[in-house]
Amino acid sequence: MKTNFIYKYLLPVMVLFVSSCDLDQTNPNNATDAQVLNSKEGLIALSIGIRQNYSTNGLGNLMLAPTVTAREMKGFATFTNTLELEAGGTALPSANGIILNYWSGMQKQMNMSENLIANAPNVAGLEPGLLSGMMAQAYLFKALALANLALVFEQANLNSDIAEPVTFVPRAQVLAESLRLIGLGITAITTTPPSSSFTAQISGPDFDLRNSLYAMQARVNMMAGNYAQALTSANTVDLTKKSSFTYTTISPNPTYTIYNVTKSYRPRENFGLPAGLFEPADKRLAFYFTTPRDVLNGDPVVTLTGFSAAQTTPIPVYLPDEIKLIKAEAILRTDGPLATALALIDEVRTQASGDLFGVNAGLPAYTGPVTKDALLLEVYKQRCAELYLSGLKLDDTRRFGRPAPPANNSERNRIFYPYPDQERINNKNTPADPAI
Repeated sequence: MKTNFIYKYLLPVMVLFVSSCDLDQTNPNNATDAQVLNSKEGLIALSIGIRQNYSTNGLGNLMLAPTVTAREMKGFATFTNTLELEAGGTALPSANGIILNYWSGMQKQMNMSENLIANAPNVAGLEPGLLSGMMAQAYLFKALALANLALVFEQANLNSDIAEPVTFVPRAQVLAESLRLIGLGITAITTTPPSSSFTAQISGPDFDLRNSLYAMQARVNMMAGNYAQALTSANTVDLTKKSSFTYTTISPNPTYTIYNVTKSYRPRENFGLPAGLFEPADKRLAFYFTTPRDVLNGDPVVTLTGFSAAQTTPIPVYLPDEIKLIKAEAILRTDGPLATALALIDEVRTQASGDLFGVNAGLPAYTGPVTKDALLLEVYKQRCAELYLSGLKLDDTRRFGRPAPPANNSERNRIFYPYPDQERINNKNTPADPAI
């Protein structure tokens, strides 16, 4: 059945509810679809699992493939998949396993969310504030899976492909659906605010659902080119509040595992940026990287720390300075006041302490030309430093018109990915692969 795959993701959280579930079995792995999707306890477990799966599997995919493609990380292991991703261009085949993992990981995330959205409203015993929080969170994480597909693929599906072949639509439609779902989430919590039960049983104190919804609405609107809407959403985010994905040794930080345990990738020095796009005095270099500095196949690399420092290091859902930079970019792209955009840029540049997550640039104020194009370039530079390893740079390179392959691989080695072979084999609707 379509829902069977979810239990390997739910097992760690299902254990928490076994003693209180009226289920005729001792092993939660044996729970049926009906028992999970038609009981309060099962849906609470699924809701926890949706966020846990995104924080590990979803982010692990987002913070690997696009970061190598956008020249932030260097793949140097002798594994074929790693070498193909590192080479990019036409050397990245549709058979690449990393691309398949990215595709299938987002499909699974969508499917888990779809199951909750379809079933939770029909289950008795869910108080309104618990249901609204569960629904809003499911809308959010399906929306993020869609946005992540649109980040690397020219076309994608709007509903998961777990059960049957799906129809592909252009990425503009994928982003529009992502925004529709985020809007539904915002409506849900505005109409019925999440209860203390939602916080206690599902979200926990570190994940701020409301501000995460508005922050992701701003992010996806920026990706979609809806600049006025991005500004409106960004202005709604409370920048004094944190929202984080948290980890344990049982459910560890995915980037710690990828970059500090498997050790098949190393950060390119200076955020992977060419000369002129970074500043040596930037304190964010010391936040994200540490010694030793090495040279691998001619490329200087360093060692990763920051949000990948340990198994239990939290990863922010968004950074406050991402929201400031979204505001600055949106103002510039809608021909708003240059002085207002510059003030936001300088808030990011000159912050020497006080960032909620410790990401402080500590740079002097901007002294370059105060023109739309010059300030947009400065926004790009600041995004590359501030949002290092977030997976967003690949989309930024397209939006800011940065040098593109095959003529220039300095900031990206692909524009969009080919579709995985496994999808093409099973789905006659799969589009032709992009040239590069």
